[in-house]
Amino acid sequence: MDPRLTDVETERLRLRVPSEVDLPDLVAWHADAQTQAGLGLAHAPPAWELWRSLAMMVGHWQLRGYGMWTMVEKATGRAVGRGGLFFPEGWPGLEVGWLVAPQARGKGYAQEMGKKALELGFELLGADRLVSVIAPTNAPSIAVAQALGERFVGPTKVRDTIDVSLYAMTRDEWRAKYKKVTP
Repeated sequence: MDPRLTDVETERLRLRVPSEVDLPDLVAWHADAQTQAGLGLAHAPPAWELWRSLAMMVGHWQLRGYGMWTMVEKATGRAVGRGGLFFPEGWPGLEVGWLVAPQARGKGYAQEMGKKALELGFELLGADRLVSVIAPTNAPSIAVAQALGERFVGPTKVRDTIDVSLYAMTRDEWRAKYKKVTP
């Protein structure tokens, strides 16, 4: 794995590869009704299912060399969410995704992480397009995607059954927004 992807910093966040120590936080975050609604879940998944999800995220790093980070607030050292680059088999594209802990919402962490994920996805991984897969009713995540410069592509399905909205940004759109050349 490329160390430029495994331990990344932004202004306020340390982005690190997830580990088993993150399970209690995942369980707590998913117990929140807004998190469940944002992910299109009818109820909180049991801890064993979240452990399996965590194992898949760790495995994604092993198979792809990149993945979702645990977002750690530098000022406090506490985990405040997960986010990063995600592309499991059958996904509609290399995704920039995020989940922010209930107590950390409204602080701009998803957008801060998202900007770094876009940069690394385009510059290090050489992606031509990055997407965000968002539940159609998840207004906060839609707002983050739009603030990052992603545009609505249309509805699609993931895992053949889950209706989502697809947002995307091309490398050229990213360059125009974030790599402006000043005279």
